[in-house]
Amino acid sequence: QVQLVESGGGLVQPGGSLRLSCAASGFTFHLYAMSWVRQAPGKGLEWVASISNGAYRTTYSDSVKGRFTISRDNAKKTLYLQMNSLQSEDAAVYYCAKLEGATISNRVSDRGQGTQVIVSS
Repeated sequence: QVQLVESGGGLVQPGGSLRLSCAASGFTFHLYAMSWVRQAPGKGLEWVASISNGAYRTTYSDSVKGRFTISRDNAKKTLYLQMNSLQSEDAAVYYCAKLEGATISNRVSDRGQGTQVIVSS
């Protein structure tokens, strides 16, 4: 079955950086687009970024554009999210998500357990 295991979260000061990773298994990783979504305390799920199966196309929410970078290594079956210039509003549980197909227009089909990011001085 699909397994998505996130790592790399933690406590960071405002303005700092973190790199999240998501190890994928149970499906043919290079055939599917992937996304990162997040959920802040007391709020709903928020889409953060998506990447197509071959990494030819990426897209970002306005709230993270220019600060976050989504990438993938299909050989390692791993998805990444480089987060720079972190702000208090970025504090959330971050989830790795598999989409239903190869392109970023697909819906989410599976989601991992999440990794928590805390932004505080």
